[in-house]
Amino acid sequence: MGASEDAATPHDRGSPLVGRTAELGLLDTVIDRLGHGAPPFVDITGAAGIGKSRLMAELCLRARRRGVTVLRGRAAEYERHLPFHPFADAFADLDDRLPHAAPDLLDAVSPVLGGRGAGPSPGPVPATADRFGLHRSVAGLLAQLGRAGGLVVALDDVHWADPASLELLDHLVRHPVPGPVVLVVARRDRQTPTALTAALTRGVDTDAVLRIALAPLAEQECVEELAPDLPRGRAAQLYAAGEGNPLYFLSLLHAHREGAARRPTSSSASAENGLGELPTGLGALLLNELAPLTPSQHRALEAIAVLGDHAVSPVIRRATGRTDAELDDDLDALARRDLVRPGPGGRMVLRHPVIRTLVHESTAARRRVEIHRAAAAELARTRAPAVEQARHVERSVTSWDPQAYAVLRQAAEQTASTAPTSCAHWLGAALRLLPDTVERAAERRDLILRRARALGVAGGLRESRDLLHKVISTAGPDEAGVRTSAVVLCALTERHLGRYPEAIALLRRELSSRPELSPSDRVSIGLELSSSAPHNASYPQMRGEVARTLAEARALGNELGEAGALAVAAFGEAYEGGVAAAGSYAAQAADLLDGLPDDDLTALCEPLGRLAWAEAFLGRFTDAERHADRGLGIARRSGQVYLLPLLLLCKAHVRIQTCRLPSACELADEAEDIARGIGSSELLAFVLANKAQVRIAASAPGDPEALAAAEEAVASMGPSDNWRASMAWCMLGYAALTGGDPHRARDALLRAGGDDLRGLQPSMRPLLSELLVTAALFTGDVDSASAWSERARKDAEQLGLPVQRASAMRSAAQLALHGGDPARAAKLLAEAAAECARSGAVFWEARSLLLAAPAMTAAGFGARGAAMWEQGRRLATGGGAGLLVGLAEMTRPSAPSSPAPPWLASLTAREREVAELVAEGLTNQAIAARLYLSRRTVETHISRVFRKTDVATRAGLAALMARS
Repeated sequence: MGASEDAATPHDRGSPLVGRTAELGLLDTVIDRLGHGAPPFVDITGAAGIGKSRLMAELCLRARRRGVTVLRGRAAEYERHLPFHPFADAFADLDDRLPHAAPDLLDAVSPVLGGRGAGPSPGPVPATADRFGLHRSVAGLLAQLGRAGGLVVALDDVHWADPASLELLDHLVRHPVPGPVVLVVARRDRQTPTALTAALTRGVDTDAVLRIALAPLAEQECVEELAPDLPRGRAAQLYAAGEGNPLYFLSLLHAHREGAARRPTSSSASAENGLGELPTGLGALLLNELAPLTPSQHRALEAIAVLGDHAVSPVIRRATGRTDAELDDDLDALARRDLVRPGPGGRMVLRHPVIRTLVHESTAARRRVEIHRAAAAELARTRAPAVEQARHVERSVTSWDPQAYAVLRQAAEQTASTAPTSCAHWLGAALRLLPDTVERAAERRDLILRRARALGVAGGLRESRDLLHKVISTAGPDEAGVRTSAVVLCALTERHLGRYPEAIALLRRELSSRPELSPSDRVSIGLELSSSAPHNASYPQMRGEVARTLAEARALGNELGEAGALAVAAFGEAYEGGVAAAGSYAAQAADLLDGLPDDDLTALCEPLGRLAWAEAFLGRFTDAERHADRGLGIARRSGQVYLLPLLLLCKAHVRIQTCRLPSACELADEAEDIARGIGSSELLAFVLANKAQVRIAASAPGDPEALAAAEEAVASMGPSDNWRASMAWCMLGYAALTGGDPHRARDALLRAGGDDLRGLQPSMRPLLSELLVTAALFTGDVDSASAWSERARKDAEQLGLPVQRASAMRSAAQLALHGGDPARAAKLLAEAAAECARSGAVFWEARSLLLAAPAMTAAGFGARGAAMWEQGRRLATGGGAGLLVGLAEMTRPSAPSSPAPPWLASLTAREREVAELVAEGLTNQAIAARLYLSRRTVETHISRVFRKTDVATRAGLAALMARS
C-alpha cells in the first residue's frame, strides 16, 4: 500500500501511452499539488477505446513513483446491482494491513470495503447504518488514508457504476475529501447517467472538478508511436479507418500483421453489442481475434466474460467442467494472446471492457444461464454473502425455487439501509419467482410493500406510489393493517411529490368509505391527514381533524396516538402564533413521549420532529434539540430516511439561534444529501432554504453560496405556494439583503408573505419585518420602514416571545438611528440583547450587541459601547457566525482620542460615519454601498455635514476630519 515501485499493477498493464502530453501535464500538476490547491476531483471523459483507461493507468503509475497510495477500481457493465462495486474493487488494492482507523469507522464502511477475494463481499450492515452516514464514513476513511503521503482513488468506467456508487460519488463531488486526496473517474460521455453528469458539471463550475476530455489522437502520434515499421501510406490508411481511436487503430494493426488487414464493412457487430460509440466495424474486427481459439479456450473466455468479479479458478472450473491442469492450459493460451490478464484478488479479467461486452453478448443465452447457475452453486457451497449469490441466482433461476427465493430476499435485507435501489431490484427478482397464487397473495403484497418503501427512499417516488396503489387495491378484508400501512405510506409519498390534494383525498376517502376501520387504524390515518398542515392545508382547517384524532386516541388509551396528535397540535398552533395553546400541547406531548421507550416510538418519528419544531418556534431550544436528537436516533435505526431532513433541520435551526454555526452547517449538508437522494423536489427546496439560512449566518456578508442555495430552493419549488415555498422566498430575500440588493430582497419577501406578510407564519414575521425595515432604509423609503417597524411591534406583542420582541426592538432602533437619535437606538438595542440572552438566542444577542455598540458610543457612553462590542464579537467568533464577525469589523470602536470639537459633537452617528468615508476619498455611490444606503440618502447626509461644519467642499471636509 502506497509503495513507490515502478512496476504496474494488473490494472495498469496495457499498450504504450501515445500522445496526451498536455493531459499528462495537468495530471502531474494534480499529483504534485495534492493537498496544496489541487482540484479534489478529476473527470476523464471520452468515447470507448479513446485511451481513458491507459491515461488513468499512467496517472496511477506516476503517483506510485511519488510514494502516493493508489486505489484503483472499475465499474462493470453486468454488475450494476452490486452496491459500491467500483469502490469495493478499489479497496481490494489495500493489503491486509488496514489503516489504524477507529474500529467504529471500519465497521461503518464495511459495506464498501468488500472482501479481499473475488470481488465485493459486503459484511453485516450495522443496525443503525444509513447510506448517507456511510458516505461520510467513506470520506473519513479516504482522508485518513491520504495522511500518509497522499491518496489517489482512480475509478474506471463509472458510466456503468451502480446507483449506490453514483450516490457516493455525488456526495464526494459536493463534499471533497479534505487533505492530499484526489478522486479520478473515467467515463464515456454518452453512457453516463444524467445525475452523475450533472454533479460533475456542477463541480467543474465551482472548480472542484478538473475535466479532461480526450479527443482522437493525431495521425503523426498514432503512426510514429504505434506503427513505426509500417509503410507511411498503409499506416495512414489504418489511421483513417480507425478515426483516431487508439483501440481501433491497434486492432487494425494487429489484423494487418496477421495478414487480414481490411476495414470491416458491416456495422452489425458494433450495433448489436451496444458499442455505438466505437468506429463502425470494430466489434467484428475484435471478434476475429477469437477465431483461432479451441472450443475449450472459447468456453473459458465466455465464462470469464459472464462471471466478471467471480472469474476465479474454482468458479471458472465449475462453469467449464475442466480439470485444474486443463483450465491452466486454456488460461495460459488466452494470456499469450493477450485476451485475458490476471486481476486483483486472483481473478481473471479480459484485456478491455469492450472485449468483455463483445464476448458476453456473443455467448449463447443458454450458455450464459449455465455459467450463472454454476457460479451460484459454487458461491452457495462456499457460503458467499447473499448479495454475491443473488446476481447469479437472478440470471439462472426462472421458476419457483425456495432456496433461490430465500437468497434474493436475504440480499434485499442486506442492502436495504445502504443501497435501497439494489434492495428494490432484488425484491423485484424475488417477486418474479414467487408464484402468483391465492395462497401466496399476502406474501406478494408484503414484498410489494417492502419494495415500495425501498424505491421511495431511493428516489423512485412515482414507481413507489404506483406499487402502493396496487397493494391498496388488492388487499383483502383480513389484511387491514397492510392496507392502512400502504395508504399512510402512499399519502406520505404523494406529499413528497408535492401532490397534497391527492394525499388528502386518499386519506379522507379511506376514513369515509371504510366503516370497518379499527380505531387504531383511524388514528394512524388521522395523524397522517393532520400532517398536511401547514404544507398545503392551513392548520385551522385541520384543527377539527386533530381534535378528533386526539379524542379517539384517548378513548382507546392509545398513548402513542395521543402523543402524536398532541405533537401535531403543538406544531400547528405554534405555526399559527397560538403561543399559549402550543405551549400547553407541547408540554403534554413531551410528558407522554419522554416516558415511552424508543422502541415504542418508531411510528412517531414525524410527530416527534414536529414537537421539536414547535419547541424551537416557542424558544424552548434545549427541549427542541433533545427531541430532535431522539427522533434522529429512532429514524436511523428504523430506516425512516425520509424523516431525517425534518429532524436535522430542526437541530440546525436551533444551532443558528444558539450560535453554533459550524455544526449547523454540517447538519444542513447532511439534510441536503438525503433530500437529493430521496428525489423529492419539494423536500429539497425546503432543505435548501434552511441551508441558505445557515450559510447566511455562518458566512461573511454577501456569501455567494447562500444566495445560490436560496435561488435553487426557489427554482426547485416551481409554482408551489405553500409553507415550504414561502420559506424558500424568505431565504432568497434574506440572502439578497446581506448581499447588498435591497430591491430584490423586498420583492422576494413580499412574494413570500404578501403585501402584509400575512401569508407567513407569525413567529417569522417580526424578523422578516426587520429585514424589510433595513431594505426600505437602504432605498431611502423611510415611510415604508416606519410601517414595517410598527407591524413588527404589533406581531411581537401578540406573540410575546423574546426573540421576536428583540426583532421589533432592532427595527425601531434602525429608525431611531436614521432619525439621529442614537440614545434611543442604544436603549432599544440593549433591551433586545437582554431579551435574547434570557431565551438563550445567542446569535441574536450577539447581533443586538454589535449594533448597540456604535449607538452607545454615539450617545456618549463609549466605555459601555466598547464593552458591548467586545462581548458581541466574542459570541460571534466563538459561535462561528461569519455574518456577525463581519458586522463586528464594520462596527469596531475607534481608538480613544482627544475630546471631539463642538462641531463634531453636533453630527449624528450616521453623519459622522458618512463624513469619515468622505475623508477616506470614497464616492457617494461607494459610501451608499458600504452603509447599505441609497445614493440620495448619502447626498442628504453630506449636505447636512457641510452645513454643520461650515465647509463647502469634500477636500475641506477631509482636512477638517483629519485635524479632529
